[in-house]
Amino acid sequence: MRYELCTPHQLRRAQAENLPLVVALGVQEYHGEHLPLGVDLLAVTRCLDLLEAASPDRMILLPAFAYGAASHAVAGPDSFTLHLPTQAFQPLAEALFSALLRAGFRNIHGVIHHQTENFAQGMPTDLTFRLAARNAVFAHQEATRGPGWWGAQGMEAYYADHARGENPFNWVQIHPLMPAEVAEHFPFDHAGEGETALMLALAPETVETARMADNRAWFTATAPRATAAQGAAGVAVILSHLRRLLDL
Repeated sequence: MRYELCTPHQLRRAQAENLPLVVALGVQEYHGEHLPLGVDLLAVTRCLDLLEAASPDRMILLPAFAYGAASHAVAGPDSFTLHLPTQAFQPLAEALFSALLRAGFRNIHGVIHHQTENFAQGMPTDLTFRLAARNAVFAHQEATRGPGWWGAQGMEAYYADHARGENPFNWVQIHPLMPAEVAEHFPFDHAGEGETALMLALAPETVETARMADNRAWFTATAPRATAAQGAAGVAVILSHLRRLLDL
């Protein structure tokens, strides 16, 4: 189900069943001459589209967030990369998570593909959403339970509950589309063989293979090796990972 298409009774059922509420997080960044600017976002949205189509009553998709901190590490502003500083969208992210918590959702997930090769350490966009998630949970707990909520009587089971996964900081989680266990089975790159294969499988209408000859960047050198079949195999691994993650 898609949030913007849901009626209240559908969302009440989703809350009662604690269904996952998922938002795609992305950027607009140069990916060579043969791929679109939205590769990192499309990789997530198209995979989530496939999940939602297969299990429409088991998850809810929020409208995607498309404008993160792309950086100009790959190419400058004249490449049409749109870089927004984190301080521009951190308040929006925190406000979104706060609104969802106030609405009663407790199984919220963000999925991102941009700059996630070192996800444990983090990069600006995912770190901003992770910080926003933590801030939103802290603020919600204090607003609803009062200052000192964690140290109050009645919280004695916090650590035991935490060990069982009953942790308020699990209410909002941010995940990479391709964690290490997925990247072991599929090339992780930028506009090379891996991402080109993903787009051939997920968004073939966006790939201009004839433009590969116009590429001059080192990171696109492996792109001609990509195939749609390779991409489909990678998508299958990603979808399997997401199903486990979201308990679908």
